[in-house]
Amino acid sequence: MEDQKVLDLVKELVHRLLSQPQNPNRNQSNPQNPNSSIDPNTYNQALRYAIRILSSRMTPSIAPDEAAMAESIKRHLVNQGKSSEALTFADLYSKFAAKTGPGSVNNKWAVLYLLRVISEDRKNASKQANSLLCGGLPAIFASQLSENLRVSSKKEVCCNGGVVVLSKNPENIRDIAFGEFANLLKEENDVSEEVLVRDVLYACQGIDGSYIKYDESVDGYVLSDVIKVPRATRIMVHKLCELGWLFRKVKGYISECMDHFPAEDVGTVGQAFCAALQDELTEYYKLLAVLEAQAMNPIPLVSEAASSGNYLSLRRLSVWFAEPMVKMRLMAVLVDSCKVLRGGAMAGAIHMHAQHGDPLVHDFMKRLLRRVCSPLFEMVRSWVLEGELEDIFAEFFIVGQPVKAESLWREGYRLHAGMLPSFISPSLAQRILRTGKSINFLRVCCDDRGWADAATEAAAAAGTTTDRGGLGYGETDALELLVSEAAKRIDKHLLDVIYNRYKFKEHCLAIKRYLLLGQGDFVQYLMDIVGPELSEPANTISTFKLAGLLETAIRSSNAQYDDRDILDRLRIKMMPHNTGDRGWDVFSLEYDARIPLDTVFTESVMTRYLRIFNFLWKLRRVEHALISAWKTMKPNCISSHSFLKLQQAVKMQLLLTLRRCQVLWDEMNHFVSNLQYYIMFEVLEVSWSNFSNEMEAAKDLDDLLAAHEKYLHSIVEKALLGERSRSLYETLFVLFDLILRFRSVADRLYEGIYEMQARSTDASRDKKRRQINSKSAEPGSWVSEGRKALTQHAAKFLTTMDQELDDIGKKYSSLLKGFLSQLPIQQHIDLKFLLFRLDFTEFYSLSLSCNVNLAKSERQLGQNMTTESRFCKACNVSLAESERQLGQNMRTIIPYMNSIFARREEIQIQTTLHLQVLVYAENEVICETVTMSTE
Repeated sequence: MEDQKVLDLVKELVHRLLSQPQNPNRNQSNPQNPNSSIDPNTYNQALRYAIRILSSRMTPSIAPDEAAMAESIKRHLVNQGKSSEALTFADLYSKFAAKTGPGSVNNKWAVLYLLRVISEDRKNASKQANSLLCGGLPAIFASQLSENLRVSSKKEVCCNGGVVVLSKNPENIRDIAFGEFANLLKEENDVSEEVLVRDVLYACQGIDGSYIKYDESVDGYVLSDVIKVPRATRIMVHKLCELGWLFRKVKGYISECMDHFPAEDVGTVGQAFCAALQDELTEYYKLLAVLEAQAMNPIPLVSEAASSGNYLSLRRLSVWFAEPMVKMRLMAVLVDSCKVLRGGAMAGAIHMHAQHGDPLVHDFMKRLLRRVCSPLFEMVRSWVLEGELEDIFAEFFIVGQPVKAESLWREGYRLHAGMLPSFISPSLAQRILRTGKSINFLRVCCDDRGWADAATEAAAAAGTTTDRGGLGYGETDALELLVSEAAKRIDKHLLDVIYNRYKFKEHCLAIKRYLLLGQGDFVQYLMDIVGPELSEPANTISTFKLAGLLETAIRSSNAQYDDRDILDRLRIKMMPHNTGDRGWDVFSLEYDARIPLDTVFTESVMTRYLRIFNFLWKLRRVEHALISAWKTMKPNCISSHSFLKLQQAVKMQLLLTLRRCQVLWDEMNHFVSNLQYYIMFEVLEVSWSNFSNEMEAAKDLDDLLAAHEKYLHSIVEKALLGERSRSLYETLFVLFDLILRFRSVADRLYEGIYEMQARSTDASRDKKRRQINSKSAEPGSWVSEGRKALTQHAAKFLTTMDQELDDIGKKYSSLLKGFLSQLPIQQHIDLKFLLFRLDFTEFYSLSLSCNVNLAKSERQLGQNMTTESRFCKACNVSLAESERQLGQNMRTIIPYMNSIFARREEIQIQTTLHLQVLVYAENEVICETVTMSTE
């Protein structure tokens, strides 16, 4: 009954559509009788076509886009030259699209698509006139349609005179041909395609099928050679089974990792990677389930078109496997790359495969990396915002190790380059490391909790939260912003704590004042009161007594106004000493730098400060010794009338010795004063000024440590304490020892002079007192002997002092010249300024040039003397030859001696003159040579 109602409605719709163009105002009260005004053949064809449309399955092959479909229809009409109809369609479509509400069509795109398909199908109506249904569902009007068709056929036969003409159906021939083809395929194939499809699906799940099995020798799924199938089919099966081999590799890796978890070689990143792979395999399983459902349907021949959409062949399977094959290959490559990797190294290796131009691969890798990098980014978030190193399996690129609090910043944490993923730059990794270190430093060393507020503010400024999961792969910009904001706020808070709460600047200034001897009145007073004590042997000095003297020096100078916490950190330190060392050699000051200041003032740093202090203390000691010598050498301490009774030679020797001592003191004082000025102003003050500026510009603790290291390095290099200035440093300390030796010699000299002065005054006393003094004096002393003995002892004493002063002067001049000659070749520019100060008048430069000229003169004199000796030897040879010749002549002229006697006298006179000339020439050469040497 329902089918009849539907059929009646279809007939009425067809009738209305056919009658509307001819007579729109026609009465439609009798739709069951179409022959009244419409051609029966036309009506029957239209009815068949309508039933065909309603009975078919029309699946759209394009995306639903209403506007695009309307534009396509309009363009199609324009291309056919029907511009007016295109305009009419555009107007109707605008009204159709604007109509909304009750009674309107919701799926307007489907209506347009239906009209487009009907329009295209009507072009081929002549070719398909005999075809009513072309596949799809069974006709819902089968009974009624067959009855109507029988009625119309009878009428058609009646019109043809009762004779039915049967034409040969060409489809019967096709069926017969396909049947024969099917039989041929069964003869050539031992296995049907349905069975091969099923086995391929089994292989893609890692399961052996009936005919396709895994072969260990070839490491893959193979179809046995004994099974007869076409070569093309065998090749296709081999290609499809590659997916199973890849699946087996990926599944094996996941199983192996899960069996070993939670071992260290897997880790959380490896577990996340396995979970991501498992999720992809889950989607893969869903696809296989759908394909197995379709594989249950038999594969039809070409003639069996009724079920063509529900079967699964090898070719269709290759199309279905195209996308899973790409993903599975990529997963297999990742598995091979990550077998021996873990943590950040694994994430970096996977990231390298994400740089791909294929959108499918790119999206797949991005989805995979978000899962894999989730533990890594959580470690970064926890480290940057909380300072917690949640790295149980050593996967993070930051490694921590247990150290003392003083070494926490330098040695507690470091970067592990092997675990640094490639999507995090080294500079960003350094900032991440420093931010977490700052939080731990504040928490452990400074006992501060203010970093939590700074971390919260940083997260808010970066647009994220402090909760888990706020960061992920692909959000590198957000990560950099979070790290930058956190580093800026936490580093600023750290420096505020160091500067304000722990008074870092005040402690640096205290070290400069006391260890670098910048507090002049304190250093001078300390040296005055500890000098006598330090002159004793080192093993007899009491540290407690020196500590008391240090406290006295503090209270007696402006140091008493410093902070008590700073003064309590200043202590006496006696260095290890050897036999024969004096207190001066082992005395030093130390500064107690407690947590967190010991991060800057480490043990090695304080050792360098101690080395600088020893150098400065030695320099101050030398200066103090010269000042003490000057107090002894003041001119008004010695009166000349006290030495009137001494001999003139002794008095002259005394004056020369005193003058020699004074000149030597002036040279030493000039050197020490200029050296001390250079050290205190050119080195210490300039370095401190630069350090203060860099301290103000520091943005984090690393900058502060670098500034302090630069400050300390500058002092060491400029003060001749560096490795490149070792020879200068050794020469300088030899000069210092020589100056101290001079001070002791000068003290002995003036003590002897004062004693001579006192004994000369005692000469006017009475004889009895002299006798009493003579008896009480020790034997051999100046007091027990007379004036003559006093004069002899004075001459001997002055001679000894003069020799010692001369020895010191020669050594000092030699060492000083060697020291000055090495300054120009030093690399540091400030050492050249030191040379300029020490040799401002070019006295030492001229002295060096004079020594060079003197050496040249001596060499020239030696050459002249050699030439002179050779000339004298030649003269002596000539004289001997003349004498021999003269003897021969005399023996020859003996018979004629009487006659030539007068001639003989003349020859003797000439010979004498010749000898005088030779002697005169020799004297002239000697005088000339002496004159040249003198000049």
